[in-house]
Amino acid sequence: MTTTIYSAAKIITMNPSRPEATHVAVRDGRILGVGTLEELAGWGDHELDDRFADKVLMPGLIEGHAHTMEGALWNFTYVGWFDRMDPDGKTWDGLKSIDDVVARLSEVEAAMDDPDAPLLGWGLDPIYMDNVRMTRADLDRVSSTRPVGIQHASGHILNVNTKALELAGMLKTGHNHPGIPLGADGLPTGELKSPEIMLPVGKYVGMDRAFLASDEQGLINYGRLCVRAGVTTSSDLGAQLTDEITAMFKRVTGAPDYPACIAAFRIAMGLSPKDLVEQVTALKEQSTDRLELGRIKVVSDGSIQGFSARLRWPGYYNGAPNGMWYIAPEQLREIYTLALKAGIQVHTHTNGDEATQLCIDTLEAALRDAPDRDHRFTLQHCQLASQEQFRKMARLGMGVNLFANHHYYWGDEHYRLTVGPERAERMNACRSALDEGVIMAIHSDAPVTPLGPLFTAWAAVTRLTASGRVQGEAQKITVAEALYAITMGAAVTMKMDHLIGSIEAGKRADFAVLEEDPTAVDPMALKDVPVWGTVQGGRVFAASGI
Repeated sequence: MTTTIYSAAKIITMNPSRPEATHVAVRDGRILGVGTLEELAGWGDHELDDRFADKVLMPGLIEGHAHTMEGALWNFTYVGWFDRMDPDGKTWDGLKSIDDVVARLSEVEAAMDDPDAPLLGWGLDPIYMDNVRMTRADLDRVSSTRPVGIQHASGHILNVNTKALELAGMLKTGHNHPGIPLGADGLPTGELKSPEIMLPVGKYVGMDRAFLASDEQGLINYGRLCVRAGVTTSSDLGAQLTDEITAMFKRVTGAPDYPACIAAFRIAMGLSPKDLVEQVTALKEQSTDRLELGRIKVVSDGSIQGFSARLRWPGYYNGAPNGMWYIAPEQLREIYTLALKAGIQVHTHTNGDEATQLCIDTLEAALRDAPDRDHRFTLQHCQLASQEQFRKMARLGMGVNLFANHHYYWGDEHYRLTVGPERAERMNACRSALDEGVIMAIHSDAPVTPLGPLFTAWAAVTRLTASGRVQGEAQKITVAEALYAITMGAAVTMKMDHLIGSIEAGKRADFAVLEEDPTAVDPMALKDVPVWGTVQGGRVFAASGI
């Protein structure tokens, strides 16, 4: 057995018993010990590796809410508002108008050989375009003969052209669903909301593979993005995990050079609650060192900037109608109860505070039927949670994973348009969650925003919007708290803190290798700390070589 001792300028352990060190010993992909060289030499023969002598090591960063389709989506065309870097390091300019979006898609369409192949764009953000809604007529300008679609940045809305609606059999009058807006002619406008509406049409515009993260090259690309971001463990928060998809995940993550562990959650879609829990229980037994299975993701409502999230009174600041329920309360109760009885963890997407309240009330009732002292059911996003809701979460043993990046990417629009100044200032209330004793992580929701836990930590520390305004001074957290949230906090919410989240004996040898000390730089520079690469399971990956 070979023992390697790595030296570093500083090791930030997240272990309160020994918070800092200079050396870490690794054997068989696990941490043998942390301390001084003299202490670790006591383990016997070893190789001293000084490649990180001028670097800072942290526990491998953990992305507790992302989607591996971040890698797959780069097979399609980016049309978002903000500049965005792809897995090859190319930066794509953000687009500022519907005409710009149409022009980029038209350029791609003109170069396509197959006249019937679908064309898919992603990242559309109409809230920045004065909330002008794209229609099928806009996308008909790209092509009237091939199916064309665009997935919104939130992932909760899809726009398609007339051809796509025709292929899906939806270009007709008589629709009566809040997820299918109608034009003056009684026909769908081409904007589609909620998964049960998007997916049947999405397959005609090429989004089925991306949405299900069932693209092998996309999963490989996602691993490359992880290394560049210092991430050694990432959730994939919502895949269907059919036998075919699960086999692909095993094959890709099982490759000797795959650089990350993926915790894939089975989305609560397409199965009865009973069948869902039974499938996930069986999947749990198929977990490997780099593929964690056996967790459920439920989606309760939509997105705030898409006006499809469920808000408590007084609702949307601009008077928009309340959003959509993505799951019936009875179904949510059945999933929670069966999962508690089976020992299966459930993470639930809630954006609006009405959706958050539904989940709190439902879990409280389910726990009476199936008590569990360590369930760690976690609310994802949970953006508008109030102080009293956090207090109740803490009493119930719930966790929360807050969408800190939202302050930067949509904070100004929430203040101006969606929820108004008061509620915008308490969105993603990290300070309140911690003060009330709630288990807390923070996340990017990649590809909704780019994968990058150090940026996410910066967003929670500074609460700056894209315009440079501090939104919610009272909800800022410290750098130390933010770094904990992207390591141990995320590990605890995923019930993986026995494996990852800190650098201490017995855990997986997962490290983020940084060029600077994130605890020593100006907090404003936290997002700019360069990532050299990662060590995952004792294997070294340099970002420059990915």
